[in-house]
Amino acid sequence: MMRTLMPSLIFELRLVLQSRLAAGALALLLALSALAVWSGVQAVAGQRQALARIAAGHGAEVQALQEKYASGADAGSVAYYTPHLTTNPPAPLAFAAIGQRDLQPAALRVKLLGLQSQLYESEAINPELAMAGRFDFSFLLVYLAPLFIVALMHDLVTGEREAGRLRLLSSLPGRTTALWRRRVGLRYALVWLALLVPFAAGVAVAGAGALALGQVALVASLYLLFWFGLSAWVAGRAVTSSSSAAILLACLVGLTMIAPTAIDAAIGRSLPVSKGVELSLAQRQAVHGGWDLPKPATFEKFFRTHPEWKDTPPVTGRFHWKWYFAMHQVGDEAVARQVAQYRASMLAREDWTARAGLLLAPVNVQVLLHRLADTDLRAQLAYQERIEGFHTELRRFFYPYFFHERPFGTEDFKRMPAYAATAAPASLPAGPLAALALLALAAALLGMRRLGKTGLNGAPGDG
Repeated sequence: MMRTLMPSLIFELRLVLQSRLAAGALALLLALSALAVWSGVQAVAGQRQALARIAAGHGAEVQALQEKYASGADAGSVAYYTPHLTTNPPAPLAFAAIGQRDLQPAALRVKLLGLQSQLYESEAINPELAMAGRFDFSFLLVYLAPLFIVALMHDLVTGEREAGRLRLLSSLPGRTTALWRRRVGLRYALVWLALLVPFAAGVAVAGAGALALGQVALVASLYLLFWFGLSAWVAGRAVTSSSSAAILLACLVGLTMIAPTAIDAAIGRSLPVSKGVELSLAQRQAVHGGWDLPKPATFEKFFRTHPEWKDTPPVTGRFHWKWYFAMHQVGDEAVARQVAQYRASMLAREDWTARAGLLLAPVNVQVLLHRLADTDLRAQLAYQERIEGFHTELRRFFYPYFFHERPFGTEDFKRMPAYAATAAPASLPAGPLAALALLALAAALLGMRRLGKTGLNGAPGDG
């Protein structure tokens, strides 16, 4: 069977490469894939270099503070002036789908002051830059790869009819279906190679590993299968090459632009979310209001969540560090419910987007790739939760110095907690992947069935 199959594949390959449109499209797709991978790798490398520069500058600043307080200092001054660096380094696969990393900070320096005002003070985003997006592998796969499939598939049947060869092909019973399968399969393989060979090189450069390569290749394979199946179905029914191309382009615009935009707008209207800057403002207003409250009122709120410090000596003077930092913590607790609602609303939007992806393959692919690359909204919220955990660790470290009025020396600087960046393991959600597989297989079966009927009847629209 292989002896008969190989000559046929070689013959079909020559036919494809002899077409200037097909050969040019494949060469351009290969070049764009290499460019997208290179662009993503460079973007991630730039982020890593920026994090290294930030860490170096931060280390020098902390070292200067240690030298300043080498002879001893009160813990309140150290806690007030010392910043603590937290970082969210990109995952190895982040080059494939930059996602939220272009919009959200990858590093944040926090102090022992109120945390919520620090988390969201850098949330301002230039909407024009956010709109343009990043040219990465995810963008190429979702938006541009279908264009090349349209170029290769729109005249699969109509080209034979317009050249006067379709009736001859239809007179070969038993071989027509195999011919269409061979032609579609060859085009699928060529597009797959043009996309994934440069991506495999990018995986090797980024050190993402074979598992990451296999997971992205699986998602890309299913997505390409969906578009090849849809293109085969349209090619089997269209009367002319121009009408086939027009229908496929309409499907492309509808599935990748119009429908996702409409769904995103509907989700935004049904699930309104306040801005993080509003949380920052609310927290600061709570802290500023604390200056006008009696100190016992502030401590009463603070001791509700920190009863272990209830029996420490009260503050009798005008100012004490333990009152100042307690006031900031009370300010955080005052907006805790708003913060929880904000994050719940953001996650609800993310969940509804994933549900929309169960029916829209382009949306589903983006959800899967951003989750694999750890660049989606969940990754950003997880980073904020890690910062909150670190801030709690800092408070537990400094509170004994405030409430027991311990001196703070050089050795205490060395004992201060340091943030440890953790790499989130890549995950491939089973539900969205299964939905994508069902859509792809259904499109492929319908498309090949339509082509089979076209071969048997010699004209579209029958059966």
